[in-house]
Amino acid sequence: MDLLNTLVDKGLRRELPTREEALAVLATSDDDLLDVVAAAGKVRRQWFGRRVKLNYLVNLKSGLCPEDCSYCSQRLGSKAGILKYTWLKPDEASKAAAAGVAGGAKRVCLVASGRGPTDRDVDRVSETIEAIKDQHEGIEVCACLGLLSDGQADRLRSAGADAYNHNLNTSEGTYGDITTTHTYADRVETVRQAQTAGLSACSGLIAGMGESDADLVDVVFSLRELDPDSVPVNFLIPFEGTPLAKEWNLTPQRCLRILAMVRFVCPDVEVRLAGGREVHLRSMQPLALHLVNSIFLGDYLTSEGQAGQADLDMITDAGFEVEGAGTTTLPAHRAEAGGGCGSHDGGCAPSGDRPGDGAEAPVAGAEEVPAARTDLVAVRRRGAGTDLAPNA
Repeated sequence: MDLLNTLVDKGLRRELPTREEALAVLATSDDDLLDVVAAAGKVRRQWFGRRVKLNYLVNLKSGLCPEDCSYCSQRLGSKAGILKYTWLKPDEASKAAAAGVAGGAKRVCLVASGRGPTDRDVDRVSETIEAIKDQHEGIEVCACLGLLSDGQADRLRSAGADAYNHNLNTSEGTYGDITTTHTYADRVETVRQAQTAGLSACSGLIAGMGESDADLVDVVFSLRELDPDSVPVNFLIPFEGTPLAKEWNLTPQRCLRILAMVRFVCPDVEVRLAGGREVHLRSMQPLALHLVNSIFLGDYLTSEGQAGQADLDMITDAGFEVEGAGTTTLPAHRAEAGGGCGSHDGGCAPSGDRPGDGAEAPVAGAEEVPAARTDLVAVRRRGAGTDLAPNA
């Protein structure tokens, strides 16, 4: 297929595809799916070999968020029966993180619900970062605390944070449809604050919220322009008790096409398979390892993932290997540049069409709406905030 040959060539050169090419990936048929995976796999292996980086989530503060993000089980007004608790103490968070590190995680992601941290919250998280780093030499720590105020990113960096996560989630044009209590521009500004402070930026998306192909391409092109080092791809977990509980729009095949498109647009960044993979990819998760180079180990913030050992077995059985602590994740040209804008040749979003500049989307064949798999949505009842052992 000429399209795939072109995309592989561009990916190996770190050249941005056109908008039309990205849309065409999403419009490919199931008959062509393995060809799409194989093509994107060539780009993945060029920059990351067969390594898979493991990340581990610690939910520092769960539920009771004042924001109204429609996809979130912790949102204002959520009736989802999730765990609710206030800030973990640094030693509690460090103990939770240790389970993930013991399972092979190279990065610990510290997440707290809320609009954004107070200065006291930054102090709490700083103490937690220091406790984790004292216990685990060389471990990476990423903070995800919401919208940052001036100076907070610098304080987190000084405390030892390596990265900061704040996802764009969906396209700018449709952002107001899923959240009204803050703006898309607020999210972009927080990512830029993290980059300015010298933190490795982590920013991604959520697929499956009823968005169009054009919306998906818009947000991924925006991420390419923002140039984070890590791009987590989440697939909506439709929690009962949230506004998007009935949004079951994804098939395993569509998830793979989305991941392939992200890899072609962001060829040399850490593309992470994140929340919802067990729910929507199901038995096709191993194929996704040919597209991504990073996953979360074990459970997520408010939902359970598959067993940590099952994750490790899947990686081995698929012919991949867990990335060791002594290995640099990013390719040399990004690591040497420190990530962020300018780490691609020509600066941000070189060559190719920016969102809105290219041709309209090709019309994809209508996919059969999948049956709701509510049996696969399991609320987390173990690990952080409980007396039960974590899944790692």
